[in-house]
Amino acid sequence: MVGFSMQPYGIQSMLKEGHRHLSGLEEAVLRNTDACKQLSTITRTSLGPNGMNKMVINHLDKLFVTNDAATIMNELEVQHPAAKILVLAAKAQQEEIGDGANLTVSFAGELLHNAEELIRMGLHPSEIITGYTKAINKTIEILEALVHKGSETMDVRDKDEVISRMRSSVASKQFGQEDMLCPFIAEACIQVCPKNPANFNVDNVRVSKLLGGGLHDSRVVRGMVLKMDALGTIKRIEKAKVAVFSAGVDTTATETKGTVLIHNAEQLENYAKTEESKVEELIKAVANSGARVVVSGASVGEMALHFCERYKLMVLKVSSKFELRRICRATGAVAMLKLGLPDAGDLGYVDSVSVEEIGGSRVTIVKNEQGGNSISTIVLRGSTDSILDDLERAVDDGVNTYKAMCRDSRIVAGAAATEIEIAKRLKEFSFKETGLDQYAIAKFAESFEMVPKTLAENAGLNAIEIIASLYAEHASGNTDVGIDLDEGVCKDVSAMNIWDLYVTKFFALKFAADAACTVLRVDQIIMAKPAGGPKRDPPTGMDDD
Repeated sequence: MVGFSMQPYGIQSMLKEGHRHLSGLEEAVLRNTDACKQLSTITRTSLGPNGMNKMVINHLDKLFVTNDAATIMNELEVQHPAAKILVLAAKAQQEEIGDGANLTVSFAGELLHNAEELIRMGLHPSEIITGYTKAINKTIEILEALVHKGSETMDVRDKDEVISRMRSSVASKQFGQEDMLCPFIAEACIQVCPKNPANFNVDNVRVSKLLGGGLHDSRVVRGMVLKMDALGTIKRIEKAKVAVFSAGVDTTATETKGTVLIHNAEQLENYAKTEESKVEELIKAVANSGARVVVSGASVGEMALHFCERYKLMVLKVSSKFELRRICRATGAVAMLKLGLPDAGDLGYVDSVSVEEIGGSRVTIVKNEQGGNSISTIVLRGSTDSILDDLERAVDDGVNTYKAMCRDSRIVAGAAATEIEIAKRLKEFSFKETGLDQYAIAKFAESFEMVPKTLAENAGLNAIEIIASLYAEHASGNTDVGIDLDEGVCKDVSAMNIWDLYVTKFFALKFAADAACTVLRVDQIIMAKPAGGPKRDPPTGMDDD
């Protein structure tokens, strides 16, 4: 009997074999929403000050213990194409504001969870998208109405105002430590704030993590902290000029190869001496220019170091070119390519350069007190690497919040007060709508309950009671009532001093709604067969700096 094989038909015949094709509500839409829900359940338990930590081990075996959603998203290698859309939304939020990635993912997941219920009730995804679009536009209107009066203008150099806006974002990473961390972050940010605050550069606030001690040993340094020792014997210099050489301080080898014929011993001695005198001449030129600190971007030769010692020059070797640029920015120096007499305009100035020992590691502290607001460093102390990493993330969030408040200082009530008020007003708005999209708007309003519910659950409180009493307070006109997680009761936010930035909320909700609508718009998934052959590693990125 002749082997009989059935010919593929329909979409099967059109595509290569080995492809996968999923279509329709069951296969495509609900599968996608399910994947996104799974992703948001991971981050949701990390939302808010009582959020739990996640232990993530990435493909390089590096361990992360954190409740920072942006880090978790980055390190989880999400494969599912729909869940990747949520990851991209979180990354967009991280790029735009630097905080609020968790709200973006959790809220998008909640929207999709509610959309799934609507689809099972028989609504078409396009009706849900229309409803969600109307709802997000209305939400933005409501959010603007909820802005705290008088917060439109602020003095970004007023420490207390900065701390009040920064507290909630730092507390969500390091609950209980925010009163110690916020003053550090605020002080460091205010030091480097330029004349026009809109030009604030996040990179100017550095973090130096040193093992040992505790958070109370941390401090802010006006200048830079380099994790290394000075090369020579001179360990401290004050009020000095700085010369920066990016190519290193060493005798340069010639580009071309040359042969030297030496006939007798005298010539051999002179040959070595000429090299010596040449190096001395170069170092003497640097010393005569008034520079007393030499920063080298590459190796420092033995002979060059010897002459630097003789002319009382302090030598620092900085191998990272990013650090070298920052030193130039902090001191106002211009990096020179090769060793030689520097121009007076190329020299920088420091108030003091000193080598100190902090917790067993030697660090060089480059201070520039009155030299303008170029760079400031927060020296963090902690007992383990993972604690230090998490503290650094909290500092990053604080600095990013400062940048956001320099652009737009408006604030809304924190502690889930804003979310409940939006939910209440959106529900009222949905009753006025006719047509099927009113159900989608009502579900959108319901999704906001996720925030107080999660905050209460993470703090071990009874979520249903909390939400009910929040609604009761808001119905009687107290729009600023939120959850006090310490006591487990509802309180006025202004008494607890918990405020969130308007821009953080605005972008987080906008990105979440956009991501949810994008996922709902998909009705077919067509996957080609993965290419064969060995898997290639993606190109590695730049170093940590």
